[in-house]
Amino acid sequence: MSGGGMTVRLKVWRQGRGESRGRLVEYGVEGVSPDMSFLEMLDLLNRSPTLEGKEPVAFDNDCREGICGTCCLVINGQAHGKEKGTTVCQLHMRHFRDGETIVIEPWRAKAFPVIKDLIVDRSAFDNIILSGGFISVSTGSAIDANALPIGKKEADLSFDAAACIGCGACVAACPNASAMLFVSAKISQFAHLPQGQPERNRRAARMVSAMDGAGFGSCTNIGECEAACPKEISVKNIALMNRDFLRASFCAEA
Repeated sequence: MSGGGMTVRLKVWRQGRGESRGRLVEYGVEGVSPDMSFLEMLDLLNRSPTLEGKEPVAFDNDCREGICGTCCLVINGQAHGKEKGTTVCQLHMRHFRDGETIVIEPWRAKAFPVIKDLIVDRSAFDNIILSGGFISVSTGSAIDANALPIGKKEADLSFDAAACIGCGACVAACPNASAMLFVSAKISQFAHLPQGQPERNRRAARMVSAMDGAGFGSCTNIGECEAACPKEISVKNIALMNRDFLRASFCAEA
């Protein structure tokens, strides 16, 4: 590595809006600091075309703190890159070699159509949440936090499931483009709490139905979803979801 920083070669997926065909385009980026995040490196890539009035590479991002889930990229064939439990915005260039070629693509799934370049439409996840990923029953006014005891085990399981940021890495990593890890996490975070019980059956039935309607694939227990998840959501949530869905299939209220 020279005193001016690293040099990396990029193969970036470029695709226009709509149904236009895309292709990988090669770029060279010089002066990359090992302390840069991956998104800061893409900002550096876009500096020249922006100043020259050319179309920069479109990519999605927001918080850059690993909590919003919008920095959804496939890097060298792996969702969010090779570092376990890490989002793209928290992936740093020190994990790459000087002179390395890096292939950058968007999520690949029928339910996540490409909007432009590296940006995909993940509104299918929003529609799944709207179908039942909430508590709508009236619980009256707020009560003291200690008035409704919840065991630590159940509280921890709920909290772990609620850590899902809805990025879609599970879908991108799954060969079937299944969204079951995401949906099961959103079901489990309520299933472990007393407040989630009144609508538990209905929630499972409606969210699974919305997932299937969006065109996501089926789960075949490969486990890539858990491996790629930046929040390391457990596939055990899928088992809970399957049990709730089976129970819901026998309940008229669902």
